[in-house]
Amino acid sequence: MTVAITPLLRNALYLDAAVSGAAGLLMAGGAGVLSPLLGLPQPLLLWAGLVLIPFVAMLVFTARKERVPRLLMIDIVALNALWVAASLGMLVAGLVEPSLLGIAFIAAQALAVAGFAGLQAAAVRAAGAQRV
Repeated sequence: MTVAITPLLRNALYLDAAVSGAAGLLMAGGAGVLSPLLGLPQPLLLWAGLVLIPFVAMLVFTARKERVPRLLMIDIVALNALWVAASLGMLVAGLVEPSLLGIAFIAAQALAVAGFAGLQAAAVRAAGAQRV
């Protein structure tokens, strides 16, 4: 089963790619500067930023298609949801001890990613309703 990449879904994917790409570059490239400001370990910021690079490539690749396997879109939404869960989970579990700015950073990016997941899920549902 495939899903049509509608303008709404394409825009949601490109927006996610742009924000994820900017966040990835910021975290990977600025890990040394951000670490003391956010109270987050430098390797965490570096690797979180680097992990986003292939994700951004997948988002752009997907957005450029006319149709994609439905499972691919489910995976993208699930990866975004997993990112949110991991972000909030490391705060709740006490795995990191961020500064107040670090807490705000984690919460803001988790909220943005949750928004992307919701927007993409809604767009997939709408595209599924327009079966070709």
